[in-house]
Amino acid sequence: MPFWDLQRQLGIDVDRWLLRQSTAQPYGSAAACHAFEREWVACGHGLGRTRAARECAIEYEDFLECMHRSKMAARLKAILEQRKKLMREGRYSPPEHHQGKEEPRP
Repeated sequence: MPFWDLQRQLGIDVDRWLLRQSTAQPYGSAAACHAFEREWVACGHGLGRTRAARECAIEYEDFLECMHRSKMAARLKAILEQRKKLMREGRYSPPEHHQGKEEPRP
């Protein structure tokens, strides 16, 4: 923390203005992907755009996955396709409680 904190004196917070996950959240808790965004920003701090893009690619990829869940969606799609394939071949049948049938009640 610098001796004379200019941001605090002026009543601004550049980090909260620049970072998507640092904005005010309900109940004052941190956003879901806040930690990933902070890691990405900390990694690229002082490196320059070109070098940061190359050296911080892993942090940026983690941040984007947390935001968009694209890898998780692709994995779920592959799992469901494999399940459908096995059902067509007759090698898998889902349990009764997954088929929408209710259990008999007493």
